[in-house]
Order: sequence, then structure tokens, then C-alpha cells
Amino acid sequence: MPPLEFRETSKDAQWRLQSRVKGGPFHTSMRRAGFVALAWLLFVPLALSQIPDRANIFAGYSYSDVNSFSWANGNSLHVGGWEGSIEIKAYRWVGFVGDFDRRSGTLCPGPVPSCSPGSVNVTQGDVLFGPRLSLPINRFRPFVHGLAGFQHVTTSYLGPDKSFASALGGGVDVRFARRFSWRFQGDRMQTQLFGTTQKNLRLSTGLVFRF
Repeated sequence: MPPLEFRETSKDAQWRLQSRVKGGPFHTSMRRAGFVALAWLLFVPLALSQIPDRANIFAGYSYSDVNSFSWANGNSLHVGGWEGSIEIKAYRWVGFVGDFDRRSGTLCPGPVPSCSPGSVNVTQGDVLFGPRLSLPINRFRPFVHGLAGFQHVTTSYLGPDKSFASALGGGVDVRFARRFSWRFQGDRMQTQLFGTTQKNLRLSTGLVFRF
């Protein structure tokens, strides 16, 4: 069998010749590929910048004024400590929060200033979960939430107690860097410890990292 011969047609020769010169099919294809690559490099960062933050972590200081212990004779307990939370976004304006804190202070259960029979050390800890609604507006992100869980209290007077706890409140995050904000938050908390219902104010502030 004679060997197969491949003959270049005039059309193939013309395309090969045009490909060597500027403006030919080869150069046109390369230009198109370059335009696509450039558009992709410009579009991807822009698209990613439009995706809202998926989560944030908060760490800061927490203060609460407890004024309803039955054995405290009407005296208030001022406790302070740390608070941390993590929020996972389900949608742009809706997230789910896990909130944790621990505060401590000293309460005078008797008449002031004698404080008989002596000062009482009190430690509180909360574990709360619930939904949060937020609306980013430029550098500000106001939010409201409803949280529920439990509170554990330890005292040097009556020992420990625990109760169902709820917190209704909100606050605002003020962004000062690309990934960082400062939070101001207030909650109305309700518990039932030592046979008495407490309705206390919790104030928190601290750093927020968004990612």
C-alpha cells in the first residue's frame, strides 16, 4: 500500500500565513483568551467582596446588676466578667448565636453598712442560644436577638443553683477595620434562682472579628 500523503490545501496555507501576521485568526483567538482571563481576574475579587460575612466572633466585658435574690434584703449585686459569642449567618440578615459568659461579684445580704453576717461571693455563668436579626448600614450593624438557655450561680452563702434563662436585647457593631468591629450590647435577662424571679440588665462591650 503506498504511503498516505497529506497535502496542504490553499485554504490551510492561507490560514497559516494569516496566523503569522498581526490580526490573523491565531492572534484574534489569543486576544480573546486574554480578555477572558483579564475579565475573570477582575470579576472574581469583585464578586467575593459582595458576599456577606458568614460568621463573627465576639469577646469582651460583661456587666450585670442583680437585685432580686430573696435572701439579699433588697441589696443589689453588681457582677462583672467576660463574655464571648459566635454567630453563624444563615442568610444575609439572619444568624444563629451561641452566647457564653461568666461574671462574679460580692453581695451584702444584711443591712448596710454592717453587712451582717458578712459579704457573699457570687459567681454567675450563662449558656444561651438563639436567632439574631441584623441590618448592615455602612459601618454600622444594628441587631436584635432572642436567646434562651440556662444560668448557673454559685454563692458562698446558699451554695449553687441553676435556672432556665432568657435574654431579649440587641446592640450595634461599629466597623473600624475590614474584619474588625466594636460591639455595644444590652440584654434584659430573666431567671428564677433561689425561689425568686430575677429580671436583670446585662451590658456588654468588646471586639468583634468577622469572617
